[in-house]
Amino acid sequence: MADTPAPQTDADAASTEAVEQAHPWAELAPEQFRLLRLAPMPTDRHTGARPLRFIQLGRVERQGKEHSLLRLTLQLPGQRVRKEQNILEVWADHHSKTIRFGPEKSLHLEPENRGLGRFMLAQGILWARQHYAHYLVESAALASKDAFTDEARARRDHCLQAQGFVIEYLDPLQLKAQYSAPRVSTLHGDWHAEKVQIVELLDAASMLQQADQSLREQEVKVRKLEERIAVFKREDGGLRFTITCLVAFCVFQAGLLIWIATR
Repeated sequence: MADTPAPQTDADAASTEAVEQAHPWAELAPEQFRLLRLAPMPTDRHTGARPLRFIQLGRVERQGKEHSLLRLTLQLPGQRVRKEQNILEVWADHHSKTIRFGPEKSLHLEPENRGLGRFMLAQGILWARQHYAHYLVESAALASKDAFTDEARARRDHCLQAQGFVIEYLDPLQLKAQYSAPRVSTLHGDWHAEKVQIVELLDAASMLQQADQSLREQEVKVRKLEERIAVFKREDGGLRFTITCLVAFCVFQAGLLIWIATR
């Protein structure tokens, strides 16, 4: 048996997608949740500002005799995304002993250019390597709309190649491409940990406690500054009154001297 399975045709992909939609696990909701910290990064000219953010990682997995599934989802506070976005699925077929990464319409993540692509792939690869390291990896086509610029294509290809996938272009214009890998054991489960960090529950609680303590300290500093400003305002008001009185007295004295001189 060859290490790399043959590329899927359009009919095979449509059939696989139909089977997946009909599968009882197709609409499973997340059951486990973890907090992710996206480190602040310099503003990118294409994707815009990249501030510090916290998002939620949802996870659900099932083990069966015919198939096994891992589904990862990203949830952004205060922001809605399309149904097909922020989802990574890893399907294991135990009859053919193959692993398929999905969804079929490629991986779309928000926010972009924050290291989430490699993170999500790494989580799926770690799960697959833990259970099915000897399985083959199904090759699949890459959507051309995901690489509408040279920079976007380079970023996508680098993300896949860094995890151990092989990119093959099927036309001279590099519009049609597919990714593949020999076996699950050849894939890499690392990612940019300085960009995406998993925050444990106790760490999150400690961060909240430190933030609350820092907020209280800032409130004390602000209150002291407000008291000093109030004192300065009172002193300023007294000085203004004194200056006004002195000016009035000087004007009176000048007028008096002029009157005496003219008399």
